[in-house]
Amino acid sequence: MTAAFFTGLALGLALIVPIGAQNVFVFGQGVTLGMPRALWAVVGAAVCDTILIVLGAAGTSALLDSVPGLRPAMLIAGALFLTYLGVKSLRAKPTELDDETGVWSRGQVLRRTMAVSLLNPHAILDTVGVLGAAITAQAVGTRLPFAAGAVVASWTWFLVLATAAHALRRFMTKERRVWFDRISGLILLVFAGWLAIEFALTFTGH
Repeated sequence: MTAAFFTGLALGLALIVPIGAQNVFVFGQGVTLGMPRALWAVVGAAVCDTILIVLGAAGTSALLDSVPGLRPAMLIAGALFLTYLGVKSLRAKPTELDDETGVWSRGQVLRRTMAVSLLNPHAILDTVGVLGAAITAQAVGTRLPFAAGAVVASWTWFLVLATAAHALRRFMTKERRVWFDRISGLILLVFAGWLAIEFALTFTGH
């Protein structure tokens, strides 16, 4: 069972650690809001991953392919939302950072983080599809520790990410934070474009 836990932990980290819209967003919250507010971004991202991993373990990965139009709808919704976040970050100005930490509520952080997580088809395919298939491929007695390892990987990684971002705040002047926001916005727009291209390809048969 211990081996199954660490195998799930390793696979979970392998899927979650690579840069993606979810990681960019959580890291950005750590830089912008600091602790403890950024912990709500950690909770939002990790709870979404946990739910998706449980759904994958329950064998719902086939639903992604069986429901007509589900994947294109997810792709275009994700592209539009990431475009909104990207443009908003690109338009950041030093004067807008004065009271930014006071404006954000827990609910706003949670809602936006969960939207980034659940409107990201690649994250869903990784958690529901890949991890779900890996969990169901395990022997019955090792499925629970394997899934627990994957869940722990998600919570641990997002906590480390937000903590590292918070630590950077001491070196971030307003001007540097603006440029960080703009770079984050560009990355989010790249992911939005990627999703939009995949959406277009669903109608061309490629």
